[in-house]
Amino acid sequence: QLVESGGGLVQPGGSLRLSCKASGFTLDFKDVMWSRQAPGKERELVSCISSHDDSTWYQDSAKGRFTIGRDNSRDTVWLQMNNLKPEDTAVYSCSEESFALSCWNYRVDEYHNWGQGTQVTVSA
Repeated sequence: QLVESGGGLVQPGGSLRLSCKASGFTLDFKDVMWSRQAPGKERELVSCISSHDDSTWYQDSAKGRFTIGRDNSRDTVWLQMNNLKPEDTAVYSCSEESFALSCWNYRVDEYHNWGQGTQVTVSA
């Protein structure tokens, strides 16, 4: 089971740090993907960290603003989000898989184990 936390209400330009914590297993050697889903829109992939060498990938809108990483405990993957914009408002969820290729080679429907998500609202 994956549990996301760290969401909330923040003003434009603000920051949040989301966490994706595994219960009962480690995220070490797992591909972990963060996605988001805004009301009325489809889920979109945001950022991932690969199991192979911890290589990272970001959606174009997240580049330069978001950073993904693993905790030393290896059971948590975090997503640091800076300079947040109203268009970042969504429910953010994480998923883990064990892929043969790096995590950014896979579509959203190839990730199955999404958590419940945490709400991020960016508003003045």
